[in-house]
Amino acid sequence: MSIGGAWFPVVGSVHAMSYPLPTGNDGLIGTIETVAARYEDTLLDIAVHYGIGQEEIVWANPHVDRWLPGEGTPVIIPSSFILPRTPLKGLVLNLPEMRLYFYPKAGQGKTPVVETYPVSIGRQDWDTPQGTTRIISKVKNPAWYPPDSIRLEHEQRGESLPRVVPPGPDNPLGNYALKLEIPGYLIHGTNKTFGIGLQASHGCIRLSPGDIEQLFPQVASGTAVRIVNQPAKAGWLGDTLYLEVHPLLENLQHGEDQAKELVDAVHNAVSQALRDREVQRDRRVNLNTVALEAAIRSASGLPVAIATLQ
Repeated sequence: MSIGGAWFPVVGSVHAMSYPLPTGNDGLIGTIETVAARYEDTLLDIAVHYGIGQEEIVWANPHVDRWLPGEGTPVIIPSSFILPRTPLKGLVLNLPEMRLYFYPKAGQGKTPVVETYPVSIGRQDWDTPQGTTRIISKVKNPAWYPPDSIRLEHEQRGESLPRVVPPGPDNPLGNYALKLEIPGYLIHGTNKTFGIGLQASHGCIRLSPGDIEQLFPQVASGTAVRIVNQPAKAGWLGDTLYLEVHPLLENLQHGEDQAKELVDAVHNAVSQALRDREVQRDRRVNLNTVALEAAIRSASGLPVAIATLQ
């Protein structure tokens, strides 16, 4: 696990990311890659191929045209992550990064792993709720029963929506659904190829068809689901402290001063990570304030080294 800079062509397709679970106080997984765009690629094509959300790849490449990157243009793949500060079990959704983490139970003699998937979450006025819940049932080829609120929304657009949408290509739930204990909320697939990694749902947690197909058989009924709001995450890799900052979601802001709110989130994340190493009081923390401030300004979602233990 490292922050790297390899070059890869954009060909074929890949599956969801799975990494060995860090040991000790480490909390960083994955490797940042750089790929060379082909003339026909869009940033969104590259995101789909590498299992990255749409917003994630735009945040990581703010100076690259999302529709016409251009032949040979270097594109950063944000495939390194700091684990959210939660128990390392069950399912964890971090809303600001629009990413789901799954900690499957390791079999005897097996190395524990963490899997991570980009997701879409609730858009403005259709928030995905925060808190701890659990999976109460699993449904393959689900029918969709649109609530009255969604049917009314369609009527206001001059569209007709039936009371029941049967399984099949027109069903927006896709082929698999995990029902949460929170009434009316699901983790489900989709009948669309694009649109993952956005605030685009009516509050449910939406995965790509391939990702939900991989996740569904692994998740048992009763699995805990933690939905958190952590726009800033800090974690160690060896003696280096990394910071990962994401833009605040507008519907999750608690006040008008967005900059201060983000700085406060960074302060809390870094302070907690430093407390993880309080046992090593004989060592000094060398903080790179330039890197820290740049990470806050860019909010790129990329882990940035901000301190070392000496």
